[in-house]
Amino acid sequence: MQSCTQLYRSLATRSHHLPFKLHGATALSVRTYADKAEIDADVTVVGSGPGGYVAAIKAAQLGFKTVCVEKNATLGGTCLNVGCIPSKALLNNSYLYKMAHGKDFESRGIEISGISLNLEKMMAQKSGAVKALTGGIAHLFKQNKVTHVNGVGKISGKNQVTATAADGTQQVINTKNILIATGSEVTPFPGIQIDEESIVSSTGALSLNKVPEELIVIGAGVIGVELGSVWERLGSKVTAVEFLGHVGGMGIDMEISKNFQRILQKQGLKFKLSTKVMGATKRPDGKIDVAVEAATGGKNETLTCDVLLVCIGRRPFTGNLGLETVGIELDNRGRIPVNNRFQTKVHGIYAIGDVIAGPMLAHKAEDEGIICVEGMAGGAVHIDYNCVPSVIYTHPEVAWVGKTEEQLKQEGVPYKVGKFPFAANSRAKTNADTDGLVKILSHKETDRLLGAHIVGTGAGEMINEAALAMEYGASCEDIARVCHAHPTVSEAFREANLAASFGKAINF
Repeated sequence: MQSCTQLYRSLATRSHHLPFKLHGATALSVRTYADKAEIDADVTVVGSGPGGYVAAIKAAQLGFKTVCVEKNATLGGTCLNVGCIPSKALLNNSYLYKMAHGKDFESRGIEISGISLNLEKMMAQKSGAVKALTGGIAHLFKQNKVTHVNGVGKISGKNQVTATAADGTQQVINTKNILIATGSEVTPFPGIQIDEESIVSSTGALSLNKVPEELIVIGAGVIGVELGSVWERLGSKVTAVEFLGHVGGMGIDMEISKNFQRILQKQGLKFKLSTKVMGATKRPDGKIDVAVEAATGGKNETLTCDVLLVCIGRRPFTGNLGLETVGIELDNRGRIPVNNRFQTKVHGIYAIGDVIAGPMLAHKAEDEGIICVEGMAGGAVHIDYNCVPSVIYTHPEVAWVGKTEEQLKQEGVPYKVGKFPFAANSRAKTNADTDGLVKILSHKETDRLLGAHIVGTGAGEMINEAALAMEYGASCEDIARVCHAHPTVSEAFREANLAASFGKAINF
């Protein structure tokens, strides 16, 4: 069957045979059968990562006719596809492998011989988890009547988004509100070309087809120590090169960072701190030479590895969104400026998550997505970024919320410190897993909880109790007087609050 375009051209070429001519026909907008009918929406979300998909579902639940545009074949963004979710699968499974392969199981009376790694099967388990969760979002969209449009979303007008699919076809969405939730991308390292085979980003590090003999990680922040831990457990010799003088990235309490570094070094990771990478060169034998020197300048040193992992952070994904067509300018870090209701300077256009200021955390984006669309519906918009927790999912985990001791000193806030080691916690002792401690910071005069910092097994779960307490303005005495089940590792959290409030814990 001829398309409308072909039919029109045929008529145009044969018009001298017709009793009349199609005068001015070239000015008509010609639609082919491949074009899609325009969609009308109340809210159009660009991006389906944790912030975007949650915002889309919440908008639909609030009665908005909602569309979510996603450029990738699967929903979930970086987090579900090549970030939080696959990395946690590998972190869990690599830890189990190391327990079985090392001396841990043996020390518990579990003696196994012939342990071997099937990396392909481990990767398959990771992929299965990703597939189930991304498919789950598609189901939730259907259940909540969110229209999913596949294609690269671009703002084509103040109240219009155009999604271009891989085959070039376009879908125009006329919308009352636009919510930009396009997330972030890997920050490139100048002069080092990532091929996702021997020089990899976090994406490639999640899918290596063999365990590298030697792995160098540029960056000892959250992503660097997590992925470095995975491959160290599976047999790699791992060295992390970090420009800063500590591990764990920005925001971590320095005392916790030092304890964390000691534990990781005991596990086998090596660190070169206060060190900058000058460049990387591939050798004919396939190995990579990495040139480093002290951050303050000094003698060059060359490190050699089989795989080089570049993870120096992420940057907002704000290119080719059509922002300039509506007059939205980015700040000096490539982020979209918004007010406290997540509104840009253009009425009806909002932004959340990694494309705006604040920590690049999935749960922060989720919260912003929910309260942003609640604001569109006339609700109150409030988020306390001081109560947004951070977690590093190594073993042991590291988690924190609120102020660090360094911040309190800098701000001149009078404070008290309460600490409790997991070595004195009965459940940790019975589990033979006693590395780490809980550190609590309280206001010296009011006893209000100002910050909680944990390094230890289950820290990522325990930190939510601290976040809840801080949201409700709890004092350390309030927490200390809450009955905690025994024996549990969370008793250490109670004991640290006892120490902060009363000056002394019970069991230490």
